[in-house]
Amino acid sequence: MKKINKVNCNFEREPLAGLFGFKGGYLSELWQSVVSLENSSGQSGTGIGTQSVLWSDSEIFARYPEAVGNSMMFMTTAYAAKKAGEVGWNTPMELNDSLLPLVHAYAKGITSNPGLRLTFALNAMVAVDNAAWMLYCRENGIGSFDEMLPPEYRPALSRRHDKLACIPLITYKVSASDIIKGIDQGYGLLKIKIGSDPEGDGDLGKMLEWDKQRLTEIHLSAKDKKTPYTESGHVLYYLDANGRYDSKARLMRFLDHAGEIGALDRIILLEEPFPEEMEMNVADVPVRLAADESAHSDKEALARIEMGYGAIALKPIAKTMSMSLKIAKLAKDKNIPCFCADLTVNPILVDWNKNVAARLSPLPGMKTGVLESNGHQNYRDWETMKSYHPCAGSPWTEIKDGIFHLGEDFYKSSGGIFEASRHYSDMLKH
Repeated sequence: MKKINKVNCNFEREPLAGLFGFKGGYLSELWQSVVSLENSSGQSGTGIGTQSVLWSDSEIFARYPEAVGNSMMFMTTAYAAKKAGEVGWNTPMELNDSLLPLVHAYAKGITSNPGLRLTFALNAMVAVDNAAWMLYCRENGIGSFDEMLPPEYRPALSRRHDKLACIPLITYKVSASDIIKGIDQGYGLLKIKIGSDPEGDGDLGKMLEWDKQRLTEIHLSAKDKKTPYTESGHVLYYLDANGRYDSKARLMRFLDHAGEIGALDRIILLEEPFPEEMEMNVADVPVRLAADESAHSDKEALARIEMGYGAIALKPIAKTMSMSLKIAKLAKDKNIPCFCADLTVNPILVDWNKNVAARLSPLPGMKTGVLESNGHQNYRDWETMKSYHPCAGSPWTEIKDGIFHLGEDFYKSSGGIFEASRHYSDMLKH
């Protein structure tokens, strides 16, 4: 069993360029956490995480001021790091399995919420899990992402795309002109947030009408645009409802509207339409439903697949790499496509995500792999944050014509995740 002699952690607050709306709420900043784990031989691993309380548990976000929710999540990260130095483990996945129930119980206590969603704990554990992977690789002389993957998980991540279509995020406030501008820049798959609370009164009838109007506006802007990266040649839509629909009947009214305006066959994915506690068969819904937050672990992912969900969003940057590998293997075994969604993470975590996305089979309807990445749209200081990347300036870190171009250098360097970031390492010196 591994012996951890020293643990350290810190965070910094990164402001957003403007209010970032989804799940009926609005973020103004995202906290970046850093954790280091050092063994008795002096070898260490450093991991980075991005916190999103609104994504991981919107009830906590609504109940507390934004900074309080973030503080509680960072306290959970610090607790997870401390426990990583106390429990016995040989591999990061063993550590993750041991920590998750302890961390979840701790987070329930500090948030005073016995029903706290498991994703809150997983989001808090990302930096710890990444640090454990880096320490494990140093101890075992592993220097590449492919070699890092345990053999039983490699078949699920066996592709080597030379390009990934970047999925931009279309939030509630993005204008039609900006959407057209993005399409003209090369984006061929749009992630569109639906489920707005337009008057802040929780009225789901108003939400439905807002969503119908929003889809109409976007479809009128995009319907005649072409892209080389989809099988149809049309720009496609990936809708994210963040659990805002209360019934299948209401969702079907929205999809009936999509059919009426000619947009139904453009919807490649509809993510998390219902609250996760609504467990029902969705095989009759006429678009591919994707599970994200509700697929906390491989256990919940299997339950969603059995309900008729036809895709799984992998989020190694939000649910830990360890848990994401388990979900990816399950999905591969069940012939369910996966894709990598963002959490508006920092540039280094984009490449943790990119390492997974680059190795997944394309989504049905796409000619290439995909990766959601929207940090460049939403962080105020994104250009400065890019400079923290140890491979800053490498071609594969940039989006060109809506695409991440992945050459052999990307695979050889594993996106730079094995190299230290001076900025984040320096945060642990104080």
